[in-house]
Amino acid sequence: MRLRNISLSPRQVLDDIALCLVFFTRLPLPVFDFRGRSLAAAIWAAPVTGLVVGLIGAIVFATAERFGLAIAPAAALALAATLLTTGCLHEDGLSDVADGFGGGKSRGKKLEIMRDSRIGAYGAAALALSLLIRWSVLSQLVDPTQALFALVAAHAASRGLLGAFMHFLPPARADGLSADAGAVSREAAMAGAVVGAIPLLLLGLGGAVFALILLGLLFAAFCALCLNQIGGQTGDTIGALQQASEIAVLLVASVALS
Repeated sequence: MRLRNISLSPRQVLDDIALCLVFFTRLPLPVFDFRGRSLAAAIWAAPVTGLVVGLIGAIVFATAERFGLAIAPAAALALAATLLTTGCLHEDGLSDVADGFGGGKSRGKKLEIMRDSRIGAYGAAALALSLLIRWSVLSQLVDPTQALFALVAAHAASRGLLGAFMHFLPPARADGLSADAGAVSREAAMAGAVVGAIPLLLLGLGGAVFALILLGLLFAAFCALCLNQIGGQTGDTIGALQQASEIAVLLVASVALS
C-alpha cells in the first residue's frame, strides 16, 4: 500500500488491520506482536474494522430473516451483534460526551464528567436516540442485501474519519486514550478517509456523493464543537464522532436503498 509518503509492506498492512481489530473490537483474536507500532500509525485501517463489524451485523440480519423472523426483530438482533462485537466502545464515548458537554459549565468540569463512569440524563438520552435511529433505519430495509450495504457503508465510513479527527484536533488532556495513541500523520489520516469512503459506493453514486457531503459537514461541525467545548479531542469524542457518522450514513442509506 502506498499513499505519498506512506509505504507499507503486506505484512505491515496485515499488522495494522490486526491492531485496529484488537483495539476496536472484542473479537477473540490471537496474540500479535506489533513491534511497537502505535494506534496512530495504524489508524488508517480503522475502516477495515468497520467492514468486519458491518459484515457481522449483516450476517446476523440475514440469518434471522432466513429463519422467518420479521424485519424489526432481525434489525434489533443485527444491531445487538454490532454492539457485542465492539463492546459498546463508541456508545460509551457518545454517552460520556453528551453528559460532559451537556452538564459541564467549564472545560475542566466537562472533562471531569466525561471521565466519570456513571451515566447521566444527557448520556442516557443520547444512547437511546442513537439506538432508536439506527434500529429504525435497519428495520425498514426489506432485503438482507440492503442491510449488508447499509451496515458495511455506515461502519466503514464512520471509522474513516477517526484518523483525520485525531490529526486536526490536539488532545484535550495530557493523558488518556487519545494522548496515548500518538500523533496521526496527514498521510495516515488521508489513507483512512479514502479507505472509509470506498464502501459508500454500495449506496450508489448519488448516495455516496450525498453521504460524503453530509459527513464533511458533520466532521467540520463536530470539530468546531469539540474545540469550543474542551479545546481538542479525547477518546470519548472519537467515539461520539463515530456514532454520529454511522447514523448519518444509515440515514442516507434509508433513502438511497429504498
